[in-house]
Amino acid sequence: MDLLKKFLGRKKQERATPFCTAVIVAAGTASRMQGIDKILCPMGNYPLLLYTLIPFQNSDSVDEIVIVTREDLMLPIGDLCRREGMHKVTRIVKGGASRTESVLEGLHAADPKADLVAIHDGARPFLPPEVLEHTIETARTRGAAAPAIPVKDTIKVAKDGVVQATPDRSALFAVQTPQVFEIGLIQGALAHALEEGAVLTDDCSAVERIGFPVCLTQGSEDNLKITTPRDLTWGEAILAERMR
Repeated sequence: MDLLKKFLGRKKQERATPFCTAVIVAAGTASRMQGIDKILCPMGNYPLLLYTLIPFQNSDSVDEIVIVTREDLMLPIGDLCRREGMHKVTRIVKGGASRTESVLEGLHAADPKADLVAIHDGARPFLPPEVLEHTIETARTRGAAAPAIPVKDTIKVAKDGVVQATPDRSALFAVQTPQVFEIGLIQGALAHALEEGAVLTDDCSAVERIGFPVCLTQGSEDNLKITTPRDLTWGEAILAERMR
């Protein structure tokens, strides 16, 4: 594919310490949260989003943070970041109609110096620092990386409620975020997917579509995504355990 050849053929000037932008995607409507606006909902003593931001704020490998969110949340999120000293947050931008469009908005807002981008779900508030660091380092040398954990359950492929196949569980992984890429690679891959009308559930899929390999790093069971009200209960348990 021309896009892949263009990336592979470009002479890269690697910095000893690449400039890394974190793009936090928090532009969803939380349709499965039964009316709870999860991004700013209280967890412990702080809004959920603050826990999401802290690993990036504290990481020596992350130079800036761009938050992509809904228009109605831009002002309260800005107030939260100023109040809690999230000084790496340089831009808060309005998301698009889809995840792909929202991520592209975040990429467009990144510092022109950015070499790498770490794209993270705003609703994953318990990212372990070691997962973040290992994924960034892998992407620095390989171009694309994402944390993942092995699937525990047996998975069935079904059609009309009837099992068609049982994949080998040892080859199945649940992918997480942050998904980290060379910024030109992911920007081109997402724009290409958008042009073709591809529906993506994660950002790795855009890179996979053009034939570029994504390396999996060790994820964490703590790095769950808050998707339903039940997940808030698990989140509170993780938070309580960390406080102890």
